[in-house]
Amino acid sequence: MQGKTEKYILGELSRKKGLLFALIDPLDYKSPQDAVKTAKNADEADADIILIGGSTGVQGEDLDTITKMIKESVSKPVVLFPGNIGTLTKHADAVYFMSMLNSRNSYWISEAQMLAAPMVKRYGIEPLPVAYVVVDPGGTVGWVGDAKRIPRTKPKIAAAFGMAAECMGFRFFITDAGSNPELGHIPLDMVRAVRSSISIPYIAAGGIRTPDEARAVIKAGADIIQVGTAFEREGSVQKIRDMVKAVREGAKSR
Repeated sequence: MQGKTEKYILGELSRKKGLLFALIDPLDYKSPQDAVKTAKNADEADADIILIGGSTGVQGEDLDTITKMIKESVSKPVVLFPGNIGTLTKHADAVYFMSMLNSRNSYWISEAQMLAAPMVKRYGIEPLPVAYVVVDPGGTVGWVGDAKRIPRTKPKIAAAFGMAAECMGFRFFITDAGSNPELGHIPLDMVRAVRSSISIPYIAAGGIRTPDEARAVIKAGADIIQVGTAFEREGSVQKIRDMVKAVREGAKSR
């Protein structure tokens, strides 16, 4: 059953054709106030979702506090991008309930999800069924998740993972090159291959730094881009607004 946040995402995707999710990893900011400021700027610039989390992940009271601060400061849904079972808080609207399909470790495929499910239900957080795969170079998430990373020259493998995810009932699919990868974002031919193979919303993450890159990835077929490091480095309203504009333009030019 679709919850409020999922219905919002699908509705905005139907209306705008391309979305931008702003990722705030509190550990990357000098202070909670700086993280909240970027979240507020993203909201003002019309980013569609505010994500909180990261590969290592802030936890416990710190996560509760910063999520509550951000939730009280923005109008858009606040969604958790969890690094593990401890990166959950009742103050968020929803959570990426993710399975890393190309992990070598079953913990990241189904065991962490089993451990987290009772807490998600108890907290009343809306779970978003997300299939997640890591592409070279993978960064911290690839190392932490013990991923058998998809080679950048093998778009058909990513596409096949996307098809498998849809067949298994996941309602979102993410390819992630890792945080701030030296090689840049997911290759555009891989984006095209995934898009042509699935009908569920496709999120491209990792290495999207500029409006031109955002426009290209969306034009190639991603429904949603997820941006974190670029906004941590320069999180002004204008910077984020330029990225949002590029996403909308890329969607219109498909």
